[in-house]
Parts: sequence; C-alpha cells; structure tokens
Amino acid sequence: MFVDQVKFNVKAGKGGDGMVGFRREKFVPNGGPAGGDGGRGGDVVFIVDTGMSTLMDFKYKKLFKAKNGGNGANKRMTGASAEDLIIKVPEGTTIFDEATGKVIADLTKAGDEAVIAKGGRGGRGNTHFATAKNSAPEIAENGEPGEELEVSLQLRLLADVGLVALPSAGKSTLLSTITNSKPKIAQYHFTTLVPNLGIVRNEDGNDFVIADLPGLIEGASQGVGLGFEFLRHIQRTRVILHLVDMSGVEGRDPYDDYVKINDELRNFDETLLKRPQIIVATKMDMPDSEENLKVFKQELEDHGETDVKIDSISSITHQGLKTLISDTGDLLAKTPKFSFIDSDENQDEDGVLYKAEETEKPFEIHRDEYGVWMLTGKKIEKLFLMTNTDHSQSMMRFSRQLRGMGVDDALREAGAQDGDLVGILDFTFTYMN
Repeated sequence: MFVDQVKFNVKAGKGGDGMVGFRREKFVPNGGPAGGDGGRGGDVVFIVDTGMSTLMDFKYKKLFKAKNGGNGANKRMTGASAEDLIIKVPEGTTIFDEATGKVIADLTKAGDEAVIAKGGRGGRGNTHFATAKNSAPEIAENGEPGEELEVSLQLRLLADVGLVALPSAGKSTLLSTITNSKPKIAQYHFTTLVPNLGIVRNEDGNDFVIADLPGLIEGASQGVGLGFEFLRHIQRTRVILHLVDMSGVEGRDPYDDYVKINDELRNFDETLLKRPQIIVATKMDMPDSEENLKVFKQELEDHGETDVKIDSISSITHQGLKTLISDTGDLLAKTPKFSFIDSDENQDEDGVLYKAEETEKPFEIHRDEYGVWMLTGKKIEKLFLMTNTDHSQSMMRFSRQLRGMGVDDALREAGAQDGDLVGILDFTFTYMN
C-alpha cells in the first residue's frame, strides 16, 4: 500500500530526577550532600532510510515515545542517559508541526537527520545547592520534561521529471516504454491510482528519474478526483512533461486540455508554472493527430504562447521518444532544484531544518469556574514539574522563583485576595499577599 501522508504524536524522554542524599559513612558524621544528577532523556530523531519508499510503517501507530533518563543516586552518581529514539523515514519526507502548520524538517537525501523533539535534561542533585548558609540542602530538581508535539509527515517523491495530463493521455504507456517500470495500463480513466517512478537511461549518460502521477481533472486542486492527493509529488520535480492527447478520440479539444491542467497546477501551487515545461503531443500514430496538432499550435500562437517546446511522440510506434528523452535531459542539465519551502532563512547549514521559534509569555492567569486562579504557560509549568514537592526547601525555592517571575504582582493586579486558591497543573496552594 502506498501511503504518503500520516499524522502522529512524538514525545521525547523526561530527564531523570536529581537526588537529595547525604554521605553516610563510618567516622564521617557530617559528610554533606551527596545526591547525584539525573540522566538526560532520549531525543526523538528522524533519519532518512534509503530502503523505504512509503510511510506505511506509521499508518497505525499514533505515539512514538523516547525513554526517560535514569534518576540520580547517592554518592554523587549520575543517572544513565537514555538512548535516542530513531525513526526512519523515506527520502523526500517533510515533517510539519501539526499545531502551527510550519515545516520542522525536510529530509531529502541519505544521511539527513533532524532532532524533532529534544529530551529533557536531568535534574540536579542537592550537591549543587549547598551554600555557606545552607550546607545540607534538601533541594533537588526533578528531570526536565521532554518535548512533545503532534507531527504530520508528507512524502514528496524525489523525481527529476513529472508527468501531468488529463486521464488516459498516455502517461503510463510512456513511462512503461522509456523505463523498466511496469505501471497498470488500461483503457479507462484513473488506471493510475498511485504515483509510479521509473529511471530513464539517457544515451549521454545523464539518467533521470521520472514520476507518473494519477490523472488530473478539472477541480483537482480543490480536491476533486485523485489529483489533489498526489499533486504534492510534483513540487520537487525540476521539469514537467505536459502530455496532451492529440488523437481526439474522446471528443476533447487538446488546447482546452492543456489550459485545464495548467490552471490546476497554478491553483495548487503557482510556482509550478515557473518550472520548465515540455508539451508532449501523444498518440501521434492516430489518424487525426497531425491535423489536431496543427490546430493546437495555432491556438498556442493565437494566445501568445510562442516559446513553448513541443515534442510529438507515439509510445506505441516509439516515434519521437529519443528526441523527447534527449530534450528532457538537456533541460534538466540547466535547471536548478526548486524548493517548495517559502523561506529558507531559518535552515541550518545543510538545509535540513526549518524551525521558527516564537517567544511566549512565561505565564498567563485566568480564573476557572470554581474560582481557582490558574497559572498556565510552558515556562511556569516546566518550572513546577522540575520542583521536588516532597521537600519543603524545594517548595520554598519554587516560591522564590514565582516571585521573581512576577507571579505575585500579577495575581495582585488580577484581584486575588488572601486565602484564594492558586493552581498550576494538578497542584493547588493558597495565595497570601
């Protein structure tokens, strides 16, 4: 089964908890703090596997979770760091943040990898909190939570050339003739239900990969027919072969067919029309094809399209196929790769990552239906999760951190009164002005 779009959750591992511990040795009555740090949680890493060609492996699994780091131990022993969770994807996979719709990573070649969710750092043990005034602190941090997000994966085939046309224009027949691919061929519309790939061997040695996409119909860019599901695969192609049936056996006008397909490409992604196109006049072995081609060329000229390249072929008799392959290879040689990503200013040096970090308020305040003042926000929630609530000194430290963030002042301005309840996640405490 060909699957080119999936959605699931990823969760990096939580860091291990730091320990509140003390040296307990004979003849060492005041050994001091000895609690170790927690280990790092595992990252979620996506990496290209050249042996994969579909996203089928992700169709039925909805959560990928890395392991947590080990907790710290006494005698200043650090917990074990967790191994990263490696998720293998095919070449041409684009990873989106489902919440924002932004591209997180675009993995297009062997060896590409991206950390999609970072594991939490280990919490610090009480050895880090010893001071001259507090030589035996009962303060330790819990491990930092790992990042968690919902991602959607889209596979865009890595083809140099894309075939587009209305149904039954001869795409599959052409692909089977010039490559070793064996697509299904039949005399009815939508024979091709999924994209097919083939490698064209060029006489000059410049071989290229060609993709046959399911036939487009009018309205495909709005979701009509099969085209919308597979139009994304043409976004990586550098050259478009636009097949137009010149036989007229179905009563269609070749120029109208040509305009309809270009309109669908424009509506889906207007940059597609900036790519070099070769118009491929197909089925030239049919009786009326030569006359229809003359009319087609005249209509192109009448509409001001005088610089378009037209190759006439017959996949049955092999007429014009060598010329088409040669012209396509020549066009590829002088056509750069196109990026479907709007902006690359946030890509890393290898062009793999595309992340946009947005600043977020450290906390927000609202009152729930029970009158509890709720504190929300990633920063303040992470601060609480890393607080060891089993020790009073840790809670006192957390209180000082809240005051430093301006929580006390914000609650006062919001109208909180002495004795009101304040909540963070599932923890509730009493507000005192």
